[in-house]
Amino acid sequence: MIYDLSKVDIKYLPGVGPKRAELLKAEAGLSSFGDLLYYFPYKYVDRSRIYRISEIDGSMPYIQLKGRILSFETLGEGRRRRLVAHFTDGTGVIDLVWFQAIKYVINRYTPGAEYVIFGKPNEYGGRINVAHPEIDKADAPVIAGLGLRPGYNTTERMKRSDITSAFIQRMVANVFARMDKPLPETLTADIVAAHSLMPLDEAIRQIHFPTSPEALRRAQFRLKFEELFYVQLELLRYSSERTKKYRGFVFSRIGRIFNDFYSHHIPFDLTGAQKRVLKEIRRDVGSGRQMNRLLQGDVGSGKTLVALMSMLMALDNAYQACLIAPTEILAAQHYATISSMVTGLGITVELLTGSIKGKRREAILEGLRAGDVDILIGTHAVLEDTVEFHSLGIVVIDEQHRFGVAQRARMWKKNYAPPHVLVMTATPIPRTLAMTLYGDLDVSVIDELPPGRKPVRTVHVYDTGRDALHRLLQAQMDEGRQVYIVYPLIEESEKSDLKNLETGYRQVCEDFPDRRVCKVHGKMKPAEKDEEMRRFVSGECSIMVATTVIEVGVNVPNASVMVIENAERFGLSQLHQLRGRVGRGADQSYCILVTKYNLSEDTRRRIDIMVETNDGFEIAEADLAIRGPGDLEGLRQSGMAFDLKIANLARDGQILQLARDAARAVIGRDPDGTRPEYALLWQRLSQLKRVTADWSSIS
Repeated sequence: MIYDLSKVDIKYLPGVGPKRAELLKAEAGLSSFGDLLYYFPYKYVDRSRIYRISEIDGSMPYIQLKGRILSFETLGEGRRRRLVAHFTDGTGVIDLVWFQAIKYVINRYTPGAEYVIFGKPNEYGGRINVAHPEIDKADAPVIAGLGLRPGYNTTERMKRSDITSAFIQRMVANVFARMDKPLPETLTADIVAAHSLMPLDEAIRQIHFPTSPEALRRAQFRLKFEELFYVQLELLRYSSERTKKYRGFVFSRIGRIFNDFYSHHIPFDLTGAQKRVLKEIRRDVGSGRQMNRLLQGDVGSGKTLVALMSMLMALDNAYQACLIAPTEILAAQHYATISSMVTGLGITVELLTGSIKGKRREAILEGLRAGDVDILIGTHAVLEDTVEFHSLGIVVIDEQHRFGVAQRARMWKKNYAPPHVLVMTATPIPRTLAMTLYGDLDVSVIDELPPGRKPVRTVHVYDTGRDALHRLLQAQMDEGRQVYIVYPLIEESEKSDLKNLETGYRQVCEDFPDRRVCKVHGKMKPAEKDEEMRRFVSGECSIMVATTVIEVGVNVPNASVMVIENAERFGLSQLHQLRGRVGRGADQSYCILVTKYNLSEDTRRRIDIMVETNDGFEIAEADLAIRGPGDLEGLRQSGMAFDLKIANLARDGQILQLARDAARAVIGRDPDGTRPEYALLWQRLSQLKRVTADWSSIS
């Protein structure tokens, strides 16, 4: 039986009590001893050295001193009231200052007693002071032999109740003091031995109170490995069970429709990557198992064509196909593209969105039920119960991160058995993230662009250099090209100095009085938005002023310039998606990143990466490294539990691969979870699933 500390309430620890326990649960999710042991430090400070007061100055980052409080002094009144303690170690005197919890400090610390204090020194009025220092008795257990001191995340509410990093450290020390036996292993002996892992009990102790940098490194490796191992074990178990449970519709032949389209309706040769991916899809849909495949490809790589040809495989085998897009603009774009590509093949393609109502909607629904509609393209409207198919064989989900788990699951119920699923994303996903976010899907990658396309030239300009930018735009429009100008806000905000769309629209109209300008943003009614898009697509307008509503799905080959205002406010992946709206024709295209002059180091790094490379996968890796997985769009909707406590998908790719290999070996030997030598693993997985979100909901 696993030693379960999750049943021991945190309120019983010294100094906690019911009120603080309630606050710890609300602010940090800590309610038990087990929660506390897995509340890992986010940093470590070297506390091995104790300085002398005579050595320090106000420029030092952190100091540790050992000495006595001489006296307390209260200064100021009202909000300016502060408490000052005069502290000495015999070589000098400094001031310890508190602006809050003054009564608590006076009652807690005694003049004349010996303390170890830790904090950031500052110089004010010719004297050194340390504001709100950490203070421990000199003989406290946490001080003895302390080298690397852990730092724990705390919120403002926690700090106001004196739940500081040092307080959490004392709580952890008290949990260890109350444990009468070591934590039992949560991994089998063969896995521990194969990867030279530190025992769990030792790893948990070392992660909180490391005895050396090497011991800390080994503890981190052990805990990261375990965390990623159980995520992968659940994903692979789920995938294995699904393969056994769901038999797929067999597309046994490549017939007239596919062959006719391939031979006579594609005006160019497929790339090698497109051919490779089609073979992978063909193998899946003919295997007798339900396909669940992720199709990755950079902007302009030809994913839509691959998706269409996959749907034609279904039509050749008397099944219907469906493509779902997240917005009406994108759905309409797919409808126009696919309808034109299959002209003459005798295929009925329909578009179903929320704005299609009345008799037109009823006719489409009846055609689906009767089997007269071959391919349905739509938005979330397709998920409604009233949308019934005669025989749905394959579903293509475009930009899948815009669809929640429950929404995608509804498509499985559109036939007596789940249809094949092809998930498309135009946002290249780093390999480490794909292995976890989509760990139960087979992955196909289109990693080459069609021949003849020129890379988009990306330029960074400051908002003071608009004259040159205007000359470039004018020159491009003189040659008959069109321009996008993207803003991060719709209306001016008092709290922000960002360029806003409404102001920008007026300015663009003034700067280019001889050009027609249209605008698109998310708050417009669908009909208004569609009309503005039509004007731009038809060439009636030379300039489109827009928000990121045009990030995906807008395909205007004549547009050659993308100007992104306040580019510092966008993430790398979003900048790359916007850049992908141009460069779709044979002419040289440009992406102009306009920023203010003063940029943070991270922002400047993002802009430099955009200028240096057009490789979406390289950009996605950089975005993951800079922002981390929790900030990347769509992860929370995926159904994955992305509150990893210690592993970092940007840095721990090698550990993730080792963990996945180990999990795959377990599934291979014990696919049904019945072998006694692996009972420990399945028990631990079950325990983890009770306290975290589902790791592998339907894809």
